[in-house]
Formats: sequence, C-alpha cells, structure tokens
Amino acid sequence: MSSQRAVEFLSKGEKIRGDLVLPEGEGPFPLLVMGGGWCYVKEIVMPHYAKAIVEKGVAVLMFDYRCMGASEGLPRQHIDPAAQIEDYKSAVTFGERLPEIDGERIGVWGISYAGGHVLAVGATDERVKCVISNIPVVDGYENMRRVHGSQRFHELNELILADRRERTKSGTAGGRMPMSSLHPFSELSTWPFPTIHTIFHDIKEREAPRHEHWSTIESTELLLGYDVAPFARRLYDKPTLMVVAEGDEITLWDLEIGVFNSIPSARKKLAVLPKVSHMSLYSKQNDLAVAGRLAAEFAAEHLGVR
Repeated sequence: MSSQRAVEFLSKGEKIRGDLVLPEGEGPFPLLVMGGGWCYVKEIVMPHYAKAIVEKGVAVLMFDYRCMGASEGLPRQHIDPAAQIEDYKSAVTFGERLPEIDGERIGVWGISYAGGHVLAVGATDERVKCVISNIPVVDGYENMRRVHGSQRFHELNELILADRRERTKSGTAGGRMPMSSLHPFSELSTWPFPTIHTIFHDIKEREAPRHEHWSTIESTELLLGYDVAPFARRLYDKPTLMVVAEGDEITLWDLEIGVFNSIPSARKKLAVLPKVSHMSLYSKQNDLAVAGRLAAEFAAEHLGVR
C-alpha cells in the first residue's frame, strides 16, 4: 500500500507544510511536486490527482504556499506569484534530500495559477526533469481584462489603485476581496464567475475546511503583472505536458495554446479535453480521472519509473 505522512520545510524562512505520499514498493522513487492555484489549499483536488500518479509509481509532495492553508506566513491569503514559485523550488530542495526520493528524477505539477508557475519553475530550475501544466493562467493582465469586460476592468483597476494608496499611507497589508462572487455585476471579485463560488464552497464543506475564498487586493494587482510566456520560450528540451479544457473561459484556452506553441521543446504534449470546463477539472470525477491519467502517464514516462 502507498504511505502518506505530513512534512514541513522552510522557504525564505517561512514554514511550509505539506503531505508526502509514497508508492508501494522500495525507493528511491521519482517525485512530482504539486501546488495549487488561486487560494487553493492542498486538500482541494490535489489528492484526487495524486492518487493516479502514485499508482503509477511516482511519489508526490503536495504543499500549501506560504500565507495559505496549513503553512505559515503573513499576511494571510496574500498571493505573490514570485514567492509561490520560490516555494515550489524550496519543495524541490526538500524532496531531493529525502532518502526515499531519487533527486535526479523530480518533476512539477500545477493547476490554474500554479499551471503557469510550473512553466516558470521548469524553465529556471535545472533539477526539474518534467513539467505538467493544467489549465494554466499564462497572462494575468489579458486574463483579467477579458473576464471582467472593459467597464468592470476599469473598476477593478480603480479598486487596486485605491488599495495601493491606502497601503502606502497606513503601512498595512491593505484590503481584501473575494476570489469569486455569486453576484459578479454588483460585487467585484478576482474571478467573476458564480460557478467558481458554488463549486469551491461545496469543496470547502466536503473536504477542504482550510480553504478561504478571498485574498488581499494586492494579490490581484500582482496577477496583473503575471506573464509566463518568456519562461515557456526557455523550455528548450524539457518534457512538458499542458492540459487544456476546450473552450475554457476562465483561464482562456486560446492564450494557453498560444503559450504551448511557443515552447521549443520537441518533448512537449498538448491535451485539449473536449466537453470539459475549467471547473469540471475540480468537481467532476470523470474529468478529474482523464486529466489525472494523462499526468500519471506523462510523469511515469519522463521520470523513469522502473
């Protein structure tokens, strides 16, 4: 049987907590480091994907970023993509030192915001031997501009500017805003889709009590400066799988495919899943199973399961 244990490690002085799951048999095993997306704690979705990966003989390390979930760090619910990318690299450093893990066979897996992070991690950390990017955020500015529409995007920028002025004046972490809202035309949120609100509150109630459906306003300001395209162009010879939901209106499948096409690696694979949505890859077991199987097979192939 597979085994699971809680682990913790430091990232820039902050204590990061996660779970290490080992396959059956004797190691050392290859390892896939797994991080979540916007406001996601490790209990959201990752265990479902991890199950298929571990069954293929690959260990997984699921972790919460600093300021999120079980990990330490202030301000809470502050989402800094550069810091989260650093947390990924700290997780790789922790994993490569474990006696159960083969430090020469480590990959990274990410979904949504983290789907973009792993492209950056893979491009800047030579220890990473494969990249699995699910429904990634690739261009924060264009993503926000399109999902909000011109008028609401203007209002979003006004809110961000007001928060910046207040942070400078008061020296505090600033205000907070919802991840999503049931009333996106009257309440500003980062991701203005009622389905996101409904599905994540259901997941929180069932299996992820640490999930908080809000972030600092500055987190959204940082999202507007997020662009992984330059990193994708540096993935010269790294096996990279990108899973895209056909017609994804949340992280914008056309942008995702454009970034995939820019990856120069000959060892890349694009999987466009028909009849799924961004959120069904969190909530529908059949869709989770398809994406999980693709990730497991890709990881096993490129991390050299023996």
